[in-house]
Amino acid sequence: MSAAPAGGGGKVEKVQTYCYQCVAGPDLMTVKVVDGVATEIEPNFKAADTHPAEGKVCVKAFGLIQKSYTPHRILTPMKRTNPKKGKDQDPGFVPISWDEAMSTIAERLNTIRAEGLVDGNGYPKVAASFGGAGTPTQYMGSLTAFLSAWGPIDFGFGSGQGVKCYHSEHLYGEFWHRGYVITPDTPRTNYIINCGANHEASGGVCGVYRHAEARGRGAKRIQVEPHLSVTGACSAEWLPIRPKTDAAFLMTLLNVMVHEASRDRLDLEFLRNTTSSPYLIGPDGWYLRDPETNKPLLWDEKTAKAVPHDTAGAVPALEGRFTVAKAVTLGADDERWEHADVEGVTAFTKFVEHVREYTPAWGAKVCDVPEARIRKIANEFLDNACVGQTIEIDGQVMPYRPVAVTLGKTVNNGWGGAECCWARTMLAVLVGALEVPGGTIGTTIRINRPAANRLESFEGCLDGFMEYPFNPTDRDTWKANPVIRNAYKMLVPLVGNSSWSPALGPTQFSYMFLDEPQDQIPRATFPEFLLVYRTNPVISFWDTDRVASVVSRMPFVVCFAHTRDETNHFADILLPDATDLEGMQLIRIGGTKFQEQYWKTQGFALRQPSVKPQGEARDFTDIATDLAVRTGLLEKYNNAINRGSHGVPLKGPNWDFSIPLDKAPTLEEVWDASCRSASAELTGGAESQGLDWWKQNGFRTIPYPETNWFLTPALKAKGLRYELPYQERLTRIGRQLGNRLKEAGITWWDHQLTEYRPLMDWHDFPGYWEQSVVEHGGKVEDFPFWVVTARSMQYAWGSNMHIPLMREVSGNVKGHDGVVMNPEAARKVGVKEGERIVVSSPIGKSVSGRVVLSQGIRPDTILMMSQFDHWATPVAKDFDVPSMNRLTAMTMQLTDATGSGADLSRVAIRKARPDEQGRSGEKGRRA
Repeated sequence: MSAAPAGGGGKVEKVQTYCYQCVAGPDLMTVKVVDGVATEIEPNFKAADTHPAEGKVCVKAFGLIQKSYTPHRILTPMKRTNPKKGKDQDPGFVPISWDEAMSTIAERLNTIRAEGLVDGNGYPKVAASFGGAGTPTQYMGSLTAFLSAWGPIDFGFGSGQGVKCYHSEHLYGEFWHRGYVITPDTPRTNYIINCGANHEASGGVCGVYRHAEARGRGAKRIQVEPHLSVTGACSAEWLPIRPKTDAAFLMTLLNVMVHEASRDRLDLEFLRNTTSSPYLIGPDGWYLRDPETNKPLLWDEKTAKAVPHDTAGAVPALEGRFTVAKAVTLGADDERWEHADVEGVTAFTKFVEHVREYTPAWGAKVCDVPEARIRKIANEFLDNACVGQTIEIDGQVMPYRPVAVTLGKTVNNGWGGAECCWARTMLAVLVGALEVPGGTIGTTIRINRPAANRLESFEGCLDGFMEYPFNPTDRDTWKANPVIRNAYKMLVPLVGNSSWSPALGPTQFSYMFLDEPQDQIPRATFPEFLLVYRTNPVISFWDTDRVASVVSRMPFVVCFAHTRDETNHFADILLPDATDLEGMQLIRIGGTKFQEQYWKTQGFALRQPSVKPQGEARDFTDIATDLAVRTGLLEKYNNAINRGSHGVPLKGPNWDFSIPLDKAPTLEEVWDASCRSASAELTGGAESQGLDWWKQNGFRTIPYPETNWFLTPALKAKGLRYELPYQERLTRIGRQLGNRLKEAGITWWDHQLTEYRPLMDWHDFPGYWEQSVVEHGGKVEDFPFWVVTARSMQYAWGSNMHIPLMREVSGNVKGHDGVVMNPEAARKVGVKEGERIVVSSPIGKSVSGRVVLSQGIRPDTILMMSQFDHWATPVAKDFDVPSMNRLTAMTMQLTDATGSGADLSRVAIRKARPDEQGRSGEKGRRA
């Protein structure tokens, strides 16, 4: 922090802090403060040589001043006076003191603690919902330490994050190549096939910057999506694909590459030595294994016999069928079969035969994409792959494969998402572009450990692949009863059991099962205490009327609130949120983060108060400490801080800044110790600068090798392979899960078990949504349109919908003031630009909005931008813009094996009647 006299004599300060409103962060910035009032946001120019986008920030950061000073802000603790919690009820919030608020909360928590942390059905009595895919933890100070000290908490009441976003990518990406989110190596890639990923809206300032630089040097991006997004508008080509057929499109590209292109265009060395392609498959579909070691076998061309996969000097055969003298195969639940003179087929041969039927002619019919364009894209991908070329980075010679495939929301979640992820990864595998410069690479991990370094996140397993922390499916350790209400450990082995896993489980089940008891598991119960921060599930989840009904019946709800919104409308206690510019926290930055945050450094950044909290808002750390004292958890809370539950361990190899366990620490003591430990971590214990130094300097980093962006060298150094193309381990896990469910008498997850296959294949995924229409009592022909959504960069999951600046900026992007519709479709419905339509879904819900005509959308598809349809949030409730979330079903039938669903639905459209015109005139129109 630095101070200088202003021209008018006032005191001017430039305060360094960060913006982490979305997963594209963090971005480093400074706040100009004049006489104690924040007046401007600007980039942190000191980070120009450190931050991947040269210290710049996106428009959301510029809205933080209006966010801090909005007249709609909640400035004091408040309590509900109306016991009725209907949507149509006035909560009757009245101001109360902090002491009354904290005493009320602590009394509830202490009663729960005295009676037991879980209820009679085994579910935690306390639940918490935090939105934004983990970004709230970058603002909640040491509250995470209090939650750790508490014990069992149900984190399964989500707001749509995970299951509505990049869900299959999160899980399968971490399984196949330790990539929680997958991106191109944008600075080096030359050709990107982009199925629905909206980088220009979701990639943040780093993503926009990197892709703009790539286009400037000639990189080509092919955008594949039903509507023309802002990313599509910046791309070289747009393919208006039929909704939910991306898997077929990608599988067709695989077909061209192995059935039409010559083999020498593929990276045969990579396939042979860095994947499971040469592993031999027996007639029963399992790997043929060495009878002595149980290791998978491959055919050694040098000795002309089958040998274990890790045999030194072996030359694996990539394709073919071979007779193996003796072998065993291992199935689910310790099944073992012995074989003699058995035929073994390489996994690659199985793959080639598997994709034979996915011809361009077939794909053109399924996807509504011309056959010639499919072939052209497949061959351009091969042409740009630079198979055989290398590049030197930081003195290390690595393969150079400048092609990548990216997937967006609705493409890589819900049914078809797993198939898209498999096909995308196989496209990279065929040309050796997985986890190498220029290719398809992953970000920081979230399920595996240690999360801070993906290159250290794996050890090998017997089969020569990376070990993975599956939730158990064996008979002895499978969790027959859910540990939280979304049953993630019981149903989804891939989601693991990290701190992120509960929110990555099928969080819609937390709402569904309360009203729809499932056979053979304990009935879901309402938690006795729900804590909500930076999330608004009553707007952001599917079937929002249903979610509102569930939240309205929660016995006791506490919301950290910035303004009133649709979820905290049902709260019992509101606590004022010390916003982005008012609180203190130290977070990790750098390395490989979400989206396109690839740094050449790593370290820490401090969020410090730029201005004093408005009203009676308190810092989160003060609140957490107060709660720890009032609930008798101080020692456990302090111990959690010392362990680093708040983000920074206070003890290292040769330093120790631990706080005393028996004393309530002040805000400054917590973060001073954290700053000192961070300094020590970055300097190997040589330095220990405290809070004052970090306030002045804002951030500190050390070099992070660019070679660490890429997993393949680390994998090969350990003598391991990628588990592609053949998924024997997943198949075994699925069979075991099926056995456990059958033994428990559970049949309602049978459809999901079909996703566990050794080679992913195409199913009529659009037909699943047609079946859902029938399931809800409708006729498919009565719902001829698809409704899809797109991310709004300006609104960031709806967390800043009340900020006028965001409304002003978003008004310049088509779709933010109505329903985007193709002119041909509009003519058939009988509507013109600006006229209102009523959109109805099979679940019996309807919304109304104005028509926005565009040639950039398929005639069978309409677009509703995400995060609208507010009825309580100030400013946003006057937009008069509909959301598809009210229309979209939460159903078992549309939930895939990972527990996710997709943001789309079949809908009917008609012109609004005169009595359905709603708000008219200029209200809610574009700025």
